[in-house]
Amino acid sequence: TMAHSKALLVLENFIGGKFVPCSSYIDSYNPSTGDVYCRVPDSGKEEVEAAVKAAKDAFPIWSSKSPLERSQILNKLADLIEHDLEAFAQAESKDQGKTITFARTVDIPRAVHNFRFFASSILHHVTECTEMPAMGCVHYTSRAPVGVAGLISPWNLPLYLLTWKIAPAIACGNTVVAKPSEMTSVTAWMMCKLMEKAGVPPGVVNVVFGTGAKAGEALVCHPDVPLISFTGSTLTAQRITEKSAPHCKRLSLELGGKNPAIIFDDADLSQCIPTTVRSSFANQGEICLCTSRIFVQRGIYSEFLKRFVAEAKKWKTGNPSDPTIDVGALISKEHLEKVRSYVKKAQAEGARVLCGEGVDPLALPPGNQKGYFMLPTVIAEVKDESCCMQEEIFGPVTCVVAFDTEEEVIKRANGVKYGLAATVWSGNVGRVHRVAHKLQSGLVWTNCWLVRDLNLPFGGMKASGIGREGAKDSYEFFTEVKTITIKH
Repeated sequence: TMAHSKALLVLENFIGGKFVPCSSYIDSYNPSTGDVYCRVPDSGKEEVEAAVKAAKDAFPIWSSKSPLERSQILNKLADLIEHDLEAFAQAESKDQGKTITFARTVDIPRAVHNFRFFASSILHHVTECTEMPAMGCVHYTSRAPVGVAGLISPWNLPLYLLTWKIAPAIACGNTVVAKPSEMTSVTAWMMCKLMEKAGVPPGVVNVVFGTGAKAGEALVCHPDVPLISFTGSTLTAQRITEKSAPHCKRLSLELGGKNPAIIFDDADLSQCIPTTVRSSFANQGEICLCTSRIFVQRGIYSEFLKRFVAEAKKWKTGNPSDPTIDVGALISKEHLEKVRSYVKKAQAEGARVLCGEGVDPLALPPGNQKGYFMLPTVIAEVKDESCCMQEEIFGPVTCVVAFDTEEEVIKRANGVKYGLAATVWSGNVGRVHRVAHKLQSGLVWTNCWLVRDLNLPFGGMKASGIGREGAKDSYEFFTEVKTITIKH
């Protein structure tokens, strides 16, 4: 009915500094209720064309600004988002299903930090210079922004991961066309409303909403977009690689993970257990860095399992806007079905589900009965070759298995196609270094999880992606280097 559609939030594309309505729209659901609450533009070639043109037109002026001028604008944008932190957190929680607590303490503060960090780092890059006195020559390098950057971000950490791309891209002097996930577009749209006030010139940041198949594809295939930075699934990345190959585009791909936690018998379990519960179930397990394969040395296996399951059962699942809740709703009905199907497969293979899905009752408040909820689920006695140990589940599910020796666990931890992150728990400093060196993983955390310094390279090996992000790495990706030789 008309009355019903009037109440819905309707988003518009942000092109050339203006909000532009779209001819067709997609429904976006509130995952905690199962109701449609927002309409998102279903953009395609035409909208992407307009956005790329606006970005191209804005490039000469933006790229000729000094790093200091760009830095001041990024800082202003950070201040504006921080000023509206609560509104952004509420919107992110409602749109994505994550708990209000997680949105308030992780997503939105990190989005603010992304802008501040790159506003600062852009002021500190230096170029190289070498001399050849015998030849009477001096060489130096100079770096320039590349042009229009295409940025495609996922639905799990919507504003956090979008700003982690936008910030370095525009700090370096590029202009951007961004496409957030069609399932979580609200906070990106809210950020667009702050652009003018922050002093971002029209066309520097353009946001086109829509699906990967339509809007994403148009962006990836556009001849005037020389770089694509993408975070999402390995499958989509393969398509991006194929579509962008004829144009020789520069790609940065941050893909999935099947991250191991390796727990040796000398681990401090009082630290290890709460942190590993968090690394398994934070944000409903919908973080590419979550640990979904937990290898525990046999001597402490049964004690670990008992304490781990007891701790997992304490996590409360329910209405994300309730500040006492630990686990919110999964992103969509389809995704919930997919995650559940892995638990069913594990059971069919003879694994034991120790808590969560199908084992414990899930009591939800009246308004959340139709939401996409699932309890933290722990599976034991899973074979290494099971799809539950090989494929990224991306939900509140983790598998716990026993191991005997250091050599064996390294081999097993490396025995998947992914290589994004790993955690190692041990009090033996020599062992920690040995194991860290042998793991095929872009990130290794020891006796902690998700402690991040944006200065350092972030990214994965094998099917977990191509390229790295960080102060130096993002700067190198978003600029073109030139070597200049002068004979005197």
